[in-house]
Order: sequence, then structure tokens, then C-alpha cells
Amino acid sequence: MNSSFQLTVILAVGLLAHVLLKFGLNIRQVRHVAQHRAQVPAAFASTLTFQDHQKAADYTLAKIRVSQWDIAIDAACLLGWTLLGGLDALQQVLTVWLGSGMTQQIALVLAFSFIGGLIGLPLSLYQTFVLEQSFGFNKMTWGLWFSDSIKGMALGLLLGVPMVWLMLWLMQAGGTLWWLWAWMAFVAFQLLIMAIAPSVIMPLFNKFTPLEDESLKTRVQALMHRAGFKAQGFFVMDGSRRSAHSNAFFTGFGASKRVVFFDTLLKQLSPTEMEAVLAHELGHFKHRHILKMMATSFTLSLLGLALLGWLAQQAWFYTGLGVMPSMTGSNDALALVLFLLVTPVFTFFVAPLSSWRSRQQEFEADAYACSQTNGADLASALLKLYQDNASTLTPDPWYVKFYYSHPPASLRLARMQS
Repeated sequence: MNSSFQLTVILAVGLLAHVLLKFGLNIRQVRHVAQHRAQVPAAFASTLTFQDHQKAADYTLAKIRVSQWDIAIDAACLLGWTLLGGLDALQQVLTVWLGSGMTQQIALVLAFSFIGGLIGLPLSLYQTFVLEQSFGFNKMTWGLWFSDSIKGMALGLLLGVPMVWLMLWLMQAGGTLWWLWAWMAFVAFQLLIMAIAPSVIMPLFNKFTPLEDESLKTRVQALMHRAGFKAQGFFVMDGSRRSAHSNAFFTGFGASKRVVFFDTLLKQLSPTEMEAVLAHELGHFKHRHILKMMATSFTLSLLGLALLGWLAQQAWFYTGLGVMPSMTGSNDALALVLFLLVTPVFTFFVAPLSSWRSRQQEFEADAYACSQTNGADLASALLKLYQDNASTLTPDPWYVKFYYSHPPASLRLARMQS
């Protein structure tokens, strides 16, 4: 059995296992949520209405139905691009049109991204204008959606094309260690995006106004002083233009850090609850969760690029995935696209590890918040957020292991009380 055929078999078996596992997790989630739909969990009987509990269950079930289609479409696209010859055909067409130089390489990446976006567009529109709309969450108009799409595409081209060009140039000119130089460029690019996002990128899509509530600002400043956290300012984001969902977060890097509250959150929580939510976010800073996450992400990207550096030199990597590599021109873009296509099939199997670590960090942030503010305020704020976002309180335990970056409400509240 040659290496090419072995890779084809590995992809087929891996994709089948990937799809069956995702479908199985969805089925478990549907069964578990539906079984508990008729009764509010005892721990929340005094704080959550039966109507809100049912809405959360129905919203969860509706999202799972859309997820089933998403899984099937993704699997079909992967097979279409690889073993059924889609990427090979696109490569040949672009080579005939543009030759085999850098222009053709960049065009392959852009065309692949554009076609993938078109394939996913109908389901994305359904999620926004049908599913989210039916549960009262969508506030986005068609005009705003179109404006966001145009800005997103322009921003993607402005930032993405130079990065793709640099990556492909390094693959050609960087020698055997091109992947190391590419990783350094990738890290620098990510840090640049984090630094300019608050003041350059995010204002293109949302309006940020200084926090005007003086009493809340005083509370927040005192809390941040205790935590030793410095930010450029406190801002309110007009999240209600697009969605009724709520959030609060830190954005930026270094001196550009900002504290951002959704305007919907200010309407839902009291000042003491807002302080508790911010204390939770500060807990992530205090425990260096962001730095740890960045370190993990950069390490994994280094390992991934090193693996790509080896695979790109193997003929069976291309032929085993349904693509005939060029004998005269460069195959760098082809290798990059194939790697991005196939890697998620196998990384999903280790998702429980990253999800578990993320949930542990949420527990640590909760503990910090309870040490700095009233734990009852954090508990009541979390309940309001779960209720307002229609998050189910009865998820399937195995579904949680794979997908939940935050612990279920019942576990978070039990940990706070202990």
C-alpha cells in the first residue's frame, strides 16, 4: 500500500469518524435538552420562569438543527475540494489563465476563500434572519448586513492579501526553515491586529462611546486599581444594532487595552452586577489567561507550520488528497489550502482538552471575582445573562466536554457557593 493511498484512506476514515462524532454529540444534546424541557431545574426554580426555560431549550434545539446541516455541508465541501477533484480543477483553471507565478498562487487562495464563503452564505443568512430573528435576537437590517459584508471583504483583502503574499514568498525563498520565518511573521501579524483592533478595526463596524455612568465608572476604576490593571478607557459598544445578546470584554494589547460593555448589558445588570462581571474579566488578566492562550496558540501554529513544511515536500500529500501537483511551477498555495482543509478533521478529536482548560480558567476567573466583589452579584448577573441569551441550563455532559468553553450555569453556581 503506497503512501498516497494510505493518506486517502486516513482522510476517509477520519472524516467519517469526525462526522459521526459530531452528529452523535448533537443527538445526545437534543435528547438531553428535550428530556428536561418540561421542568425548570430545581436549583433555578426560584429565579427562572418556565417560559424562559422553554425558550432556552427551543433555541438550543433550533441551533442544533442548523448545526446538522453545517456538518453535512462542511463534509461535502471537504470531499468536493479534495477526493472529488474540486481543488485540482481550480488549480488547473487558474494556471491556464494566469500561468504558474505568484499571481496564480494568491488567486488560488482568494478563489478558494471566496467560493467557500459563497457556499456558506445561505446557511449564515438563515441563522441570522430566520433563526435569530424568530427568537427575538437579531436586530440587524439587510442594509447593515450588506455594509458589514463589504467592509469585511475590503478589510480581508487589505490585511489578508499582503499576509498571504508574505507567507507564499517565504515558502519559496525561505529555504528549509521557511516555516520558522513564516511563524515569526504570523506572530507579528497577530500582535499587530490585536494592537490596532480597538482603535482602527472595531470602530469600522461598531460605535464606541465613553462610559457616562459616573457611579459605575467609579466602581470600575476602584476595582481595576485593586487588580493593578490599566486600560485606555471605558467604552460602551452599540451591540444592540445587531443583536440582543450581551457581553463585556477587554480588547487590545499593551497600552491599547480597553474595557468594553455592550449597551444591552448596561440595561440588564445593576451597577454591582456589572462590577462583578468586570471582576470576572479581570480574573482572566490576573491569572494571565490571555498570555497563556496566546502562548498555546503560537506554539500550536509553530508545530503546524513545521508539519506543513514537511508535508509540502511530499508528492503523496497532494495525490493522496486528490490533487496533482505541478511538475514545473510552485505548489505552495496548494499545500497551504490542503493543510487548512484537512487539519480541522483531526484536531476536533482533541477539542475536549482545550475546552476543559478553558472551563478551568472560567472557574478561576469566577473565584477571583468572588474574592473582589460580592459573589451573590456575580451569580445573579450570570443568571441574567444565561436567561437573556437563552442558554440552556441542561446541556448534555458529553456535548459540554467538546463544545463548551464556559462551564454550565449549574456547575459555575455550585462552585461559587462552595
